[in-house]
Amino acid sequence: MHEMVKGSNVALAALSQNVGSVIVSLSWVSPTGEGDADVSVLLLDANGKVRDDGDFCFYNNPVAADGSVQLLGKTPTESGNEDRISFDLTAVPSGIDRIVVAASRYEGAGFGELEDLTVTVADGGGESLVRFAVDDARAVSAIIFGELYRREEEWKFRAVGQGYDTGLAGLATDFGVDIDDDASAEEAPNGTEGSEQVDAVVPAPAVEQEPQDVPGLVPTPRRPGDEVGPKKAARPRTAKKKVTVPRVARKSLADNESWKQARLFPVSVLKSDRDREMRATSVLLSVMAQVPEFGRRLTAAFGAPAGRMETFTEVSLPHGDNPRRPDGVIRVERAGKLWTALVETKTNGNDLKAEQVQAYVDIAARRGYEAVITLSNDVALEGSPLVDVKIDGRRKHKVALWHLSWAEVTHQAQMLIRHEGVGDRAHAWLLQELLYYLRHENSGCHGFQNMGAAWVPVRNGIDDETLCQGDPRALSVVESWERLVRQICLSLGGELGQKVLPVQRAKRGADPAERRIRLADQLCLDGRLRAEFRIEGAPGILAVSADLRTARLRTSIEIPATEQGYPLSRAKRLIRRLAEAPADLHIETLVEGEAGGPRGTLERLRPEPADMLPKNNDTHITGFRLSLFKSMGSSRGNAESGFIRSVDDAVHRFYTTVVVHLDRPTPRQASAKEPAGTG
Repeated sequence: MHEMVKGSNVALAALSQNVGSVIVSLSWVSPTGEGDADVSVLLLDANGKVRDDGDFCFYNNPVAADGSVQLLGKTPTESGNEDRISFDLTAVPSGIDRIVVAASRYEGAGFGELEDLTVTVADGGGESLVRFAVDDARAVSAIIFGELYRREEEWKFRAVGQGYDTGLAGLATDFGVDIDDDASAEEAPNGTEGSEQVDAVVPAPAVEQEPQDVPGLVPTPRRPGDEVGPKKAARPRTAKKKVTVPRVARKSLADNESWKQARLFPVSVLKSDRDREMRATSVLLSVMAQVPEFGRRLTAAFGAPAGRMETFTEVSLPHGDNPRRPDGVIRVERAGKLWTALVETKTNGNDLKAEQVQAYVDIAARRGYEAVITLSNDVALEGSPLVDVKIDGRRKHKVALWHLSWAEVTHQAQMLIRHEGVGDRAHAWLLQELLYYLRHENSGCHGFQNMGAAWVPVRNGIDDETLCQGDPRALSVVESWERLVRQICLSLGGELGQKVLPVQRAKRGADPAERRIRLADQLCLDGRLRAEFRIEGAPGILAVSADLRTARLRTSIEIPATEQGYPLSRAKRLIRRLAEAPADLHIETLVEGEAGGPRGTLERLRPEPADMLPKNNDTHITGFRLSLFKSMGSSRGNAESGFIRSVDDAVHRFYTTVVVHLDRPTPRQASAKEPAGTG
């Protein structure tokens, strides 16, 4: 991989032959586990301006009108987050001279609070080409990480690393985006009211560049003295309203509850695994082809271009003496070029077969296809492929192997029809029918649903204290736990329409396999599985702990104490906010310099909020820990009494009955005396 420094540039075609589409990834690490940022992309003409507001892609407009750019959203890494953007460079209009890739923070936060800010560029096969680390971000609230630009019909990438202290609105305005200044009644990206800030831009630092190859790094910056007085944080105008499905269904016209609606994709006749695989593949691929927003969302992550999509099932392809029949084929046509992926599908608890996937990779390589996509209920782990295949290094054509979980398919469909919207009502109806099908008990598309054969022996070994460190069965349980955590993030995020990510507290660059071994050894010692979830807009990190010795689950959240008001006033306010929370909610007061303060159930504390206060009036209250306890399911499967169902229910119940009632995070105000940082 080519390492870059600020101001350097490189021709993408010199690094790979597969750069018609690329994936740009922005990543960072938050030492506190709570920091986050939003990516944005601006398509600029020769004058360094957007042609119209549609050339600005951000959280409210994630896909360019021509399909050349799509924000793919965040994925968790071992120690932070990675936000990916798909670029179909063959679809970029000729009037676009360069593409700026940036990110911004909100609530007065700066990039100096994050670590390991990095941008990488990968080709259409997923191979990383370049990497640029931004090491001087400091206090700026927006950063241009890099830019893609044309030079004589060739695309190049420049490492920029320039900082702005005016956030997303200031950056967008400088590139010609029409900003709606009436932000007082609108919400910021995380749902809080916009805060006031000075409208100023940090001047660009001097960088060395090729003399004849400078497309104009940034527009002329506005100085702090150009405009007088504070200005409310502006929010770019959103795209036109799209169609979403109402959360509450219309009253049925059925004569009685025994009547069942006619369904586009019936599931009652599914009798065998083969029937389920064939039906699920056909249903999914047909909806992908008919609903462009949905099809593009799934294939963009695999490096597919934006274009006309056609899908096929049960295609016969030659392979020695025995022709192979992949479950499906996806073809995307753009500017006379074809992108092709073979699809192998599994439903229920069926595992992918290495021999079968290997055959499809070989066929794809011989026929010049770009990818093989596997689809099953399993969830892939970072650094641990579901299926090991051998890649023949002598072949010039490379084939990318990607995996998709049915849980992720459900998540993407739900995000579109419930929260983001699609182009018309017919598309919304198709996605709703797809969701109904995927969730039906007969479909076999239920996501991760089995903790594995090691689950019962590990539980028994912990109970009788015979499980030793280094036991491979403990590692298997830790891997299954991580899959379950990632799936809960998808399901909860789809319901809320918000980002839900697992928190990985490990050093950046740490080997995922080594981290899992350490967690397995810890499981052998204390008998607990732990996970943390970062939920956008929540006042803290939601934690869940499964104690295999006591068979109990604990879900909890720590919220900081406000500095305003007297301690008793804070306690009473918290009790009022929790008026509809479960009576058995445990509340523990966190005090400075001590292991723990007063604690009790909500039922006992409601009439006596003063019992939450330490007896010593001089003791400083730092926050409160709220916890719910419930029995843990015992079986390894996804049955009503199973472990997987109990954890999923515990997390959803805690969020919907406790977290939703808490105050949202208070925006941090930047000091007016604090000097602006430079990037």
